[in-house]
Amino acid sequence: PNSPPTPPNPPQLNKMSEEFEPRGITVRDIAPADFIKAYAEHLKNSDKFELPNWADTVKTAVFKELAPYGDDWYYIRAASIARKIYLRPGTGVGALQKWYGGSYRRGTRTEHFRKANSGLIRSVLQGLEEMKVIEKAGAKGRKVTRVGQQDLDRIAGGVARAALEDEE
Repeated sequence: PNSPPTPPNPPQLNKMSEEFEPRGITVRDIAPADFIKAYAEHLKNSDKFELPNWADTVKTAVFKELAPYGDDWYYIRAASIARKIYLRPGTGVGALQKWYGGSYRRGTRTEHFRKANSGLIRSVLQGLEEMKVIEKAGAKGRKVTRVGQQDLDRIAGGVARAALEDEE
């Protein structure tokens, strides 16, 4: 007779419909390889990001024996650098040199770590700055601009949508 009033039913969440725009998809939510591949393709198709004329002959580091084989390697490296700066604002050339560095194998002598080519990294950073994707963060490295963040997140959303469509 004197039972407590039953609370109203909680609102039911609607299932995602076809026209639902996935909000909040960022670069962090996407597998790195998928994002880098998509952003490299975007950079390649963009007329703002130019391939330097020396890109086919340069080595990426002292410890490499040959230049990269792929035609799109410069765009892939640029996409990877843009992702790194997105994830860690304030990252500079030196930190990127360490990240892309590796073992210098010297035959029978012991291996030593060597940093990557700084001129190549600086060239990529300057190209991304011209596109207004990144900017200098004071005296300490680079950071992603607001326009750049929107651009990167838009591409990440496209990759997420493509992955959802592939699953279905």
